[in-house]
Amino acid sequence: MHLFKATVLLAALVTAATLAAQPPSPTQTQQSDTDRTATPTPQAASAQNNMRHAPNPDKQAKRLSKELKLNHDQANQIRPIIADRDQKIEQLRTDPSMAPRERRARLQAIQQDSTARIEALLNDAQKQQYEQLISARRNRINRSPRP
Repeated sequence: MHLFKATVLLAALVTAATLAAQPPSPTQTQQSDTDRTATPTPQAASAQNNMRHAPNPDKQAKRLSKELKLNHDQANQIRPIIADRDQKIEQLRTDPSMAPRERRARLQAIQQDSTARIEALLNDAQKQQYEQLISARRNRINRSPRP
């Protein structure tokens, strides 16, 4: 039980770190469609290259399947969990009305829920490997320099 709580906390921390990125400025979200299709300036092109790509649930599920040695049924059950989590996180990121603390709290809840749902599908050895993956990801995030 203690290990499960540690895993959930770790997953929440990883997710909170991903939400630490600033949401788009109001001027970016209010651009017209014609502005978006115009040729970008060098500064805008550089900014676009630095933006994160949306997570791909299929790739994430495939990576987890390989790293955790999931069977076919497990892999098929994990993909919709990942897709649901990513969709909810993206909705949080694009909600400019939400306060940062509330956003972090909701993000942690989403991450805890998806971690618990994924771990419910895993055997004990896979759970241990999954926790190690989460821990390694958290360590990478904590070591990366902030802009």
